[in-house]
Amino acid sequence: MPVPVPRQRDTPATESGQAVLQTAAPAAVAVGALQATPQSTPHPTAQAAPHATPLTLLVIEDDPAGGLTVPEILDTDGHRIRLRTARNLTEAERLLTPDVNCILLDLALPDTGARTPGAATVTGAATTAAATATDRLAVLRQVLRIAPRHAVLVLTGEDDVERAAEAVRVGAQDYLFRDELDGRLLSRAIRYAVERKRADIAQYKLAESKLRAQENARLERGLLPTPLLEGSDLRFAARYRPGRSRALLGGDFYDTVRTPDGTVHAMIGDVCGHGPDEAALGVELRIAWRALTLAGLCGDDLLATLQEVLEVERPCEEIFATLCTVDIAPDGRRAGLCLAGHPAPLISRPGRPARLLPYENSGPALGLLPRARWPRRQVELGGSWSLMMYTDGLIEGRIGEGKERLGQDGMVEMINRHLDRGLSGEGLLEAAVTEARRLNGGELTDDVAVVLLSRAEG
Repeated sequence: MPVPVPRQRDTPATESGQAVLQTAAPAAVAVGALQATPQSTPHPTAQAAPHATPLTLLVIEDDPAGGLTVPEILDTDGHRIRLRTARNLTEAERLLTPDVNCILLDLALPDTGARTPGAATVTGAATTAAATATDRLAVLRQVLRIAPRHAVLVLTGEDDVERAAEAVRVGAQDYLFRDELDGRLLSRAIRYAVERKRADIAQYKLAESKLRAQENARLERGLLPTPLLEGSDLRFAARYRPGRSRALLGGDFYDTVRTPDGTVHAMIGDVCGHGPDEAALGVELRIAWRALTLAGLCGDDLLATLQEVLEVERPCEEIFATLCTVDIAPDGRRAGLCLAGHPAPLISRPGRPARLLPYENSGPALGLLPRARWPRRQVELGGSWSLMMYTDGLIEGRIGEGKERLGQDGMVEMINRHLDRGLSGEGLLEAAVTEARRLNGGELTDDVAVVLLSRAEG
């Protein structure tokens, strides 16, 4: 039967500052006396491999009778589990270093120990009540507050099963009865508590990660534009595919608004790169474009102002953005086109193959040249037409295993094939993006945005 040993709090510790549990006849020692002496002989199983790290148990108890009796405990590799002892939570907080794996808390510890100097103020009706002396688990609640990432075992008597079960509901990993304590049981309980705590933390991190991903998805969805086309006879369709894995938003951006004079303004742009910083900058440029357009700016004045926004907001001077803007006259038959280093839109009309709009005399990308100019070119659309704007992610995918890319000419041929099949609107864009991925042999690495505006006369 285990024999208690009087406390020896002033004996020297090991070099690591930790007390190593030694054998006591008959195979048991008191926790309060777990300090190694220079004459102690290591247990044969303690000759661990250099990489082995013994478990460390912090025992929090205050037994006036001479110390809580704990038998010898070994980990799965046969190494003695290192022990530290604390009389109260003030000592426990000081001894709670990162190498502590588990805490063994005696629920008989006086409640006054739960209110340690410097402890965080408890607020709220529920937590305030939990911190009062009438709370049977006040000490445990405080331990869980100061050691949220440590496994916790509680020790109690067999006549207090309800309190022990409540301790597990509050947050302890398991409970043990004081009268049934033996080496095998305690060793198994420590290992189980440590692994269960690791699993709980991993589960919490997974849930937290899922919640953060959901919040990011909601945020990114909210940043995607809603076209303002009320009162217009134009039809709108768009496809957006970010290059970043598991992202909803990339460096590509687009928008469409109708101003009070009946003009429909559309744009598409691409910030170089496709990381989160580029995505944020793309959102800023899109919102700035919408605000400036609704304020009456267009053409060169609009692009010059957007360049100022880019220069102020970009994270480094190497960042630039390409842009294509189109303002369609109220009658829908003409449009003004401005290109800032961006691929020219594609127009298709009934009975004629699709082709690129003229792109001569286009201006540079935003952010490359100070005091740049962006000429506005007038183009005739006709009565019925479809105008497709896109980013270079659609045309820079490879064709097969070689180095050849789809390019603008390949894209025009691809769109004409789908038009010959009778595709239009959302179906046309979906087929175009799907075929570009297929030709590339997998996912496109760059962001892809495609916008389609259509008008059917009479």
